[in-house]
Formats: sequence, C-alpha cells, structure tokens
Amino acid sequence: MKKVKIDGPYITLGQLLKKIDLIDSGGQARIFLDMTEVKVNGEHELRRGRKIYPQDIVDIAGHGKMHIIQV
Repeated sequence: MKKVKIDGPYITLGQLLKKIDLIDSGGQARIFLDMTEVKVNGEHELRRGRKIYPQDIVDIAGHGKMHIIQV
C-alpha cells in the first residue's frame, strides 16, 4: 500500500488525484471519477470535494490503495 503525505488536516479527493498525478486540473476530477471506480474507506465515492483525512484508505481502480498520512 502506497503512503501519501498531506500537510493539512485534510485534502479533497480532487486535490489528491492531482497530487498523485492522475489528473492535471481540478476540472478533470469529475470526469476521472465518472470513469474510474474510487473507494474511500471501502465506500464508492463520486464527489471530488470529499474530504480525505489522515488514516483514510483510498482505493483507485487500476492504481491500487493509498494510505493517507499527515506530516
């Protein structure tokens, strides 16, 4: 499982997708989420504004699971 470090108390799902280089802009997040299965803590997620907190597990189809940690 890959670890992704965040600076603040949370990051939005759209920001996370940009941080790990799956999309180039926030506008692409909606399209990406429509085309790709993304689960946050085991629940299917379509909202790019979903807040992702440290200790959350994000599973992106074709890209694996990520454990969010705070630095």
